[in-house]
Formats: sequence, C-alpha cells, structure tokens
Amino acid sequence: MSTAALLPDEDVIEYLAAHEKKGLLRFITCGSVDDGKSTLIGRLLYDSKLLYDDQLATLENDTKRHGTQGEKIDFALLVDGLAAEREQGITIDVAYRFFSTEKRKFIVADTPGHEQYTRNMATGASTADLAVILIDARKGILNQTRRHSYIASLLGIRHIIVAINKMDLVDYSEQIYRDIDTDYRKFAEALGFQSIAAIPMSAFEGDNIISKSSRTPWYDGAALLPYLETISVRGDLAEKPFRMPVQWVNRPNLDFRGFSGTIASGTASPGDEVVVMPSAKRSKIERIVTQDGEFEMAGFDEAVTITLTDEIDISRGDIICAGQSPAELTDQFAAHLLWMSDEKLFPGRQYLLKTANRIVPATITELKHKININTFDHQSAKTLELNDIGYCNLNLAQSVAFDAYDDNRRTGSFILIDKRTNATVGAGMIEFSLRRAQNVHWQNLDVGKPSRAKAKHQRPCVLWFTGLSGSGKSTVANLVEKKLHDMGRHTYILDGDNVRHGLNKDLGFTDADRVENIRRIGETARLMADAGLIVLVSFISPFQSERRMARELLDEDEFIEVYISTPLEVCEKRDVKGLYAKARRGEIKNFTGIDSAYEAPVNAEIDVDTSEVSAESAAETIVEHLESKGYLEG
Repeated sequence: MSTAALLPDEDVIEYLAAHEKKGLLRFITCGSVDDGKSTLIGRLLYDSKLLYDDQLATLENDTKRHGTQGEKIDFALLVDGLAAEREQGITIDVAYRFFSTEKRKFIVADTPGHEQYTRNMATGASTADLAVILIDARKGILNQTRRHSYIASLLGIRHIIVAINKMDLVDYSEQIYRDIDTDYRKFAEALGFQSIAAIPMSAFEGDNIISKSSRTPWYDGAALLPYLETISVRGDLAEKPFRMPVQWVNRPNLDFRGFSGTIASGTASPGDEVVVMPSAKRSKIERIVTQDGEFEMAGFDEAVTITLTDEIDISRGDIICAGQSPAELTDQFAAHLLWMSDEKLFPGRQYLLKTANRIVPATITELKHKININTFDHQSAKTLELNDIGYCNLNLAQSVAFDAYDDNRRTGSFILIDKRTNATVGAGMIEFSLRRAQNVHWQNLDVGKPSRAKAKHQRPCVLWFTGLSGSGKSTVANLVEKKLHDMGRHTYILDGDNVRHGLNKDLGFTDADRVENIRRIGETARLMADAGLIVLVSFISPFQSERRMARELLDEDEFIEVYISTPLEVCEKRDVKGLYAKARRGEIKNFTGIDSAYEAPVNAEIDVDTSEVSAESAAETIVEHLESKGYLEG
C-alpha cells in the first residue's frame, strides 16, 4: 500500500511533491529459464508492503489455482499474467511494474529467460539503466546468462547485479557463491560494465531481498532493495547535445505551428540556435509549450512542443538538434544487429528501417560476422537466424540523421521491419557511418533515360520471367527477343544460367546466395533500363521479396512480371537438364520445387502456362502486351 494513504490529509500534497522529485531507476530482471526472475519481483513487492489488499487477495487465490509452491505463496504469479505463462510456469512476454520506496521510484521489466523469447528480453533492456541477472546457484552460468549479459552490454547497460538465487537449495554455501561470482566477473571482463555486484539470495525465502539475511553471515554487501535505492546510474544523456526527433507537426490553427516530440538528449531554452536534420536548415527556438504551460527550459525525456522563429519545412522523423552540434547524416552505416525473426536474414533483401520516427527502405549489404555468445568470437556467416547477433553494413534509400549508439541510445538505435508482414525482424545499434557514404555522390549526366529511349524509339522496361526450372522461361524469353529484334527494338537478355558463368559465378544455391543473385541482377537490369533498353530477365527468382525489390528499383510501369506458371509435375517430366532427377536422389541440395521453396507471384502482369499453350503463342501474348501498353512506341 502507498505510504500516502497512511498520511493525514494535510501532508498528502507535501508528500506527493516530494514523491515527484525522487529519482527514477529503470531496471530489468533477466537470465535463464526458471532462475526465479518473476519470483524475485513478486517477493520484492510483497516484502516492501507495496501491494494493496485486493492484490494480496488475488495472489492468494491465484496461488491456490496455479501455484507451484505447495501451500506457500507463489510470488511469480504477480507478474506472470498470461494464461500460457501460468500453464507452462515460464515468462513469455515482458511484464512492466512500477513501484516506489521512500528513496526512489522504479520501473522494473520482468523479461523471459527462454531462448525463444530473447527478442522480448532485448525489448525490455533497450530502456533500462541496470540489469539484475539471475543465476540458479545449483546450475551456475548458462548460455542464456552469457547471451543476456552480452545483449545488456550491447544495448548500453553499464550496471549489473548478479543475483545468485536459490541459495536455500545449496545450503547457503559461501563457496558456491564465490565460485559463481568469480566465474561471472571473468566472463564479463570484455563487456565493459562499470559496476558488477553479486548478491546471494533466495527469492522464494526472502533472503537478502529487503534486508541482510542471517543465513549468509559471510556476505558483507547490501541486500537487493537497499542497493537499488542507492546505486548511482545517472546517464549522460542530459549532458549530451540537444536532440528532439519530431513525432508530430502540431498545427491546431492558422496561428500556431509547432513541432512535438520527446527530448532524446540535452536541454533547450527559448533563444537557443537549432539545426534541423536532414535539411540542415537553421533557426532559433521561440517557445517551448506543454500542457502545463510554457517552459523556460526543457530537458531529457520531457515531451514538449517547440516553435521556431523561422518558417522551416519540418516533417515527422526530422531531428531538431543543437545548432553547434548537429547529428550526423548518412545513407550507409555499420551496426550491430539482433535478429528477432523466425525467418532468416538474407543480405541483399530489402527491409524497412525505422529510427527516430523516420521509416526508409534499407538493405543489409554485407554481413561481416556473427557473434559466438559463449566465446564472443567472430564467426563468418551468410545469414542470421532467430536470436543471432551479427555485425553488418546497411544501405538506405534515403539519408537519415543519427548519432552513434554509444553516444546516444535514442538516436543511434533502429528496428528492421519486414515489408510484407510489417513484423519487426531485427533491432540494431549504429556504430558509425561508412566512409563511402561521404565519398560517393551522384554524378549529374546530360544525357538521361528519356533521351536514350527516344533515340531507340521505345519505352524502356524490364520483362521479369519467373517460374520453376523447366517451365520454359528461357525458351519464351528467347522467342520474345527474336520477335522484338525483328521489329527493330533494342533488347538484352539476362539469363540465369549465363549470368552464373560471369557476374554471379561466386554464388551458390543457398537461400542467401539466391537473394544476392537476384539483387545483383535487379541492379544490372535497372542500369540497362536506364540505357533505354527492353530487358528480358529469365531467372527462377523464387522469393516474392526479391522480385518486389527489383520492381521497386524501377520507375512506375517499367517492371513487367511474367509468370511462367507451368506446374511442377510438368516441369519434372520435362527435366531437360536432368536436375530434378538428381535433386530427388539427393545429389543436388536446395533445388527449387524439391527442397527449396518457390513463392508464386500473386498479381503478375502476364501469366502463361506452357503446358497449355506453345512457347510461340506465349511469346506472341507478351509482345502484344508490350504493343498495347505503348512500350514499342517512341
């Protein structure tokens, strides 16, 4: 129960005023499965007398229905709220709890320990100042202990409490405590933590949670709650240069135009010079407006609306920066990436990147390595799987303003979004802008695509033939080119087999290589279309995402998807190259249609089945489409 409820009425206002001035500590509990994270938080709230009577009554009822501790209270049920969590006895989602003591306010995130839900742990850690990493005294340091410690370090957490839990099950052995403490500190030397405090405890019995336990007379440190109340974790974002990502352009009427957002770092006052990125336009702050009135100063983590002395074009996603210390601007950078999807990451595949309220198309151009969680070694990899951590280069369709993550967690972080499902698939931390982003610029050319196309008397386009091996793609594409050549048109065929003898000879047939194969061909086709050609691309190109990427490289109506929809059984009967037979015998791996997926087009511009029509007839249909749409006029 809140202390305010026990005070006389005349003291309530004074108490609330003092409460507002107390500092706030955000921390997470993490570690391996069943190390006691939820029990620890429940015990902390219970022993601190921070639960209301109805919460206690609910806890007692839930213990009878779902408890795993016999007649004793199951404290984990205070935060394990999902039905699936109670049924399985594990934490799945992140559970946030607010509580307050006389010395400090707290927001704690109880994060899951199961490897499958590591992404949820990273979500909780992204805003935390401190991590309580639980270790079962019977088991010692496990893979998830290392994984969560590494992620905490990567996400900028610099203060760690090693909660060596379940000491009651090892007879409160000092030697076991010392061994785990030593092992953890040795393991964590490379992680850059500023402080590590190891506390022996029993969350179930309440030892060393609120006060020192008589069962561990050999331990001379503080109990958990006193330590949390007194540790200094003051971040430096308040002292960093001013940053405010614009969340909303506030225009309630013709007389007011402000820019709303939460201050990511630094302070601001009326009269301060600011620069807006990425436009680099400069102005001065005129007013700082909030629901509580106008402020003479606003600082880190405050939500405000800023008006400027000049009319500047500012949109959602722009960052208002200190005039003398603007954020960097780049469209290429290196970053650490935590992969959070069941579908693998493939370099070359296009995603959406969201950072500081701005969303832009992005591609991982190079996966440099992934991290071995046990040894921290860098391992070569072509892809990342669920919960892998990698280091990569990214290329963006537009420049974004950013700070290095080590300098500013708010403006140096990003997420990757799958363009098809809108699911978050990765979370990243920007390290630095790539030098080539500053060295490589567009060169203006006097002769452009319209002039080149006009000289050829045609409209450029890319005919993208997709279908299974043996469907007739190359045969039909070859016939189409012959017909266009006879009509005096300027064409070129990019054929899957031919290209693999040169441009893509270094690529195999894994899913990752297939993605890169199509990325290169998409870029090559774009250049040829820019030259004014009609380009015929004949590739299996099994994934919708890569065909969509190729489409987006071109101008509107320049990409024509031609689906050669001949069924698998027909293609396998033809088997001109004998590939299906080898794939069935297991002599060829990752063969599309057999042990590698083919994602059929949903709305192809042209759909022909060569088991129903001849290749000649299919070619006629495609040429007629080009004529009817005006591609052969110029």
